[in-house]
Amino acid sequence: MGRAQLRSVVFFALACALVLPARAAGSGRERLWLESKNRALNQQRATLSEVARRAMPAVVSITTKQGTAETAVSGEEPQKGIGSGFIIHPDGYILTSAHVVEGASEVLISVLHPRGGVEEYVARVVGEDVRTDCALLKIDAPRRLPVLKLASASHVRSADWIVVIGNPFGLAHSVTVGVVSYMGRTDVTPNGRDGDFDYIQMDASINPGNSGGPVLDLHGDVVAVANAVNVAGQGIGFAIPIDIAKTVIPHLKAHGRVRRGWMGISVQDFSPEVADAFNLPRGRGVVVTDVAEGGPGERAGLQPGDVIVGLDARRVHRAHTLRWQVAARGVGRDVKLQIHRLGRPMRVKVKLEEMPAEEAPAPALAASSQGRRPTRAQSVLEDLLSPVPRPKAGPAAPGKQEAAPGAPGSEDSAPVP
Repeated sequence: MGRAQLRSVVFFALACALVLPARAAGSGRERLWLESKNRALNQQRATLSEVARRAMPAVVSITTKQGTAETAVSGEEPQKGIGSGFIIHPDGYILTSAHVVEGASEVLISVLHPRGGVEEYVARVVGEDVRTDCALLKIDAPRRLPVLKLASASHVRSADWIVVIGNPFGLAHSVTVGVVSYMGRTDVTPNGRDGDFDYIQMDASINPGNSGGPVLDLHGDVVAVANAVNVAGQGIGFAIPIDIAKTVIPHLKAHGRVRRGWMGISVQDFSPEVADAFNLPRGRGVVVTDVAEGGPGERAGLQPGDVIVGLDARRVHRAHTLRWQVAARGVGRDVKLQIHRLGRPMRVKVKLEEMPAEEAPAPALAASSQGRRPTRAQSVLEDLLSPVPRPKAGPAAPGKQEAAPGAPGSEDSAPVP
């Protein structure tokens, strides 16, 4: 046997000695675990990068000035704020958070130019709505602008990847990536304002200046609007589902505000305490706790103690959901309620009217005449959360922005629109 043949025999024997035991140990009968196939993450990383790259031209930075004629006369420098937004129509319509532009005397928009650099425009506030924290802006650009598509948060699930782009601390077009931590968070009021919807909780970094920026899925579509940050911790941020904004935008463009449908009743979730107070058996639905005199609900025959279990053939489980569904239907619509009264099923039709001014929620963050925000009692959760603040001009270091006081109103005891 030649030397070359001998080498081949030795190599073959070594290979068999290594491979055969490995195959035996890895056989399905003897293995006590399920073997995973190592999958490269390159494709996922490329997807996140592509989402951010494509969305970047449609994301804008917002700078606001807050000053009055008295401020100019006194020589005081107007307060400045920062925020984010994104273009939703090529004619220059921009969506952002209402608290970003609230009380602003001037709104400046910075847009990326296709050839590089930044263009700056003065924006007009077309409309804003405090309760949904949505604002619609308009700029006049000499070209058609890139836009982001609006999807639906109904397809989002916990642990889904999301991308957030914004203007944190004035650092324009910053990208953060994370996952959805929780869908349908209802036990918080991040703005100190009672909202009629569920928040999306996520762990992507949100900082002062991110408010109003887009939250994107892996298709590059907007599923939420960055809204609030936990000022007492890390890795917890909140966003408003884009479905809310899609309902509000037509109102803002047509009227400059939202014309909410109003039924003239107050409701609470069906808790044991509520059931005992009204001597009702515990079950599903929401309980009518008050009926406005002369309102649509009273004229339709609704009474305190009625249990609303359905709205237009859709089941009702939570008070805040019912309030939003009624408000979103607008003025003049007829809604059909399925109710239980003393255990007896009934159907009631209510014609919605416009919410009176005194029923509309007051901005909890509005500055008083002394320039300070009103203080109110807060729950533990409300104390931990605040809207993404707008840094003020001055020597204070970033991150020391004042946390916004919250409102005490529980989401389960506010009046239904």
